[in-house]
Amino acid sequence: MKKLKKFSVISNFYDAFIIDLWGVMHNGIRLNPGAIEVVENLSKNRKRVIFLSNAPRPNKSVIKFLKKLNMDEKYFNNVLTSGEIARYSLKTQKFGINFFHLGPERDSSIFIEWAKNKTSIEKCDFILCTGLFDEQEENLSFYKQLLKNHITKKLICTNPDLIVHRGNKTELCAGSIAEIFSSLGGKVIYFGKPYPEVYNNCLKKNEKTLVIGDNLNTDIKGANNLNLDSLFITNGVHRSEFTEEHELEKLLKKYNVTSNYFQSELFW
Repeated sequence: MKKLKKFSVISNFYDAFIIDLWGVMHNGIRLNPGAIEVVENLSKNRKRVIFLSNAPRPNKSVIKFLKKLNMDEKYFNNVLTSGEIARYSLKTQKFGINFFHLGPERDSSIFIEWAKNKTSIEKCDFILCTGLFDEQEENLSFYKQLLKNHITKKLICTNPDLIVHRGNKTELCAGSIAEIFSSLGGKVIYFGKPYPEVYNNCLKKNEKTLVIGDNLNTDIKGANNLNLDSLFITNGVHRSEFTEEHELEKLLKKYNVTSNYFQSELFW
């Protein structure tokens, strides 16, 4: 894995770039100016950029959030979320009709057209997990108790991420709930990185593509699954797992992934 002093050194090696949002383009509070400069330069050079996010909400909800962060609207056609992909399964009733929503109220936009099908965990056909309840953001034992008698139902995880950093604060994501459900013996259906389905709308034939992300479990593993080159952003979700750059190879081995390049933050 090679350290990139400048992203510009490799920018012309690739035709398309699949870039994570949270952890690369922003930290949940503000945009990363260096990453914005990278995207600006790629656009000027007529490179194709896709923002692929494991956000458990529709594209338009994430775009609304990016507007609040003052991202330029010219990039909003390039946003794709795991929530948007998961919505198709709701539309087609792939896992049943009635669901129990496990997650915060702010994620309700994912099922707004099918809100009448929302029901209790006892009556549901499947569990739609977008995250943790606002009133139980840290107590994972609560979810173990909640789910232990319902493992015969499928849990649909719309965000495979385990954690995210909002500024300096660590927050649990839907992937942490999915891990609990799986450990209880339940079956989890994942939508999002690193699972191949979410990449179907991102890749084009005869394009050389680089994946850029801060999550080894999702961004980098997804790139490995599809035999794509990748750039690992180290000052993201794994920043507390190492202290020196020489430890990075050991960190990648821990997660059973490989990456071509790394930068602390994305910058041109």
